[in-house]
Amino acid sequence: MHIAPHNNQNQPIVAANDATVPLNYFNIVKLNAGESFTYAVPGYETCIVPATGAVDVRVGDFEANALGGRGADVWDGDPEGVYVPSGQEAVMTCRSETAEIFIAGAKYDEVLEPFAVRKDELDIVQYGSDDTKTHRKIKHILGQKQADKVGRLLVSELYTVGQGGWSGFPSHKHDTDRLPDETRHDETYNFRFRPDHGSGLQLLQREDGGVGEAYHIVDGSTVCIDKGYHPCVVMPGYEMYYFTILGGLSQRPLVQYFQPTHADQVKTIPGILDMVAKFK
Repeated sequence: MHIAPHNNQNQPIVAANDATVPLNYFNIVKLNAGESFTYAVPGYETCIVPATGAVDVRVGDFEANALGGRGADVWDGDPEGVYVPSGQEAVMTCRSETAEIFIAGAKYDEVLEPFAVRKDELDIVQYGSDDTKTHRKIKHILGQKQADKVGRLLVSELYTVGQGGWSGFPSHKHDTDRLPDETRHDETYNFRFRPDHGSGLQLLQREDGGVGEAYHIVDGSTVCIDKGYHPCVVMPGYEMYYFTILGGLSQRPLVQYFQPTHADQVKTIPGILDMVAKFK
């Protein structure tokens, strides 16, 4: 499902118990200097990630000050995040001129402890190649390094390296719990492009082999992935970014199932197996 960019007025874009991706939660909050925003999502653990600007975050007695700090866009520096336990109240206060904040969530009932992830704690992976049109960099905010601190939520940022090319290829899916071959993880993306008038396509290829769907994605598009294979592509001459939320049904580690007709190409893309192993 594609959700076009719109002024969500700080209300969830993907609310709790969404009909398409019930394991995910997603909000974009925009604040001006000195403004605050308070939220709590019962039954969902969340992660606060400033897309731009800086915020102070308070969760009970826990505080993380000057979180974020990127400038004009998501290419202007590295991300930072704060993990907010399930159902806990979080307060964000903008300490830059403006701030745009992503709130990612996954369904999970157990209440853990809040913590911050700073720039030097990110897990960064680069894979693919220019020759295979798959050159990408992933910045894991809640990834393998936080495996013992988080319930079901995985949060990362994915960037094209260079202009144009494919992501999420070879085509894969993760819509069915059938270990050891696959896990059920709902997934939500928010896309950005540089320059911002760029665009791309998100494909949804259904497992039965029938003709799938293609969404025209633009700067600010949100896409919810419930099932099927789901590669995406950016036009030549443009860079693409997408904020990625994964919520597992039965476990946090993601097990992707590659589309059999393309699975042999896993061997042709440098570093892709290392990339797969980081979604834990």
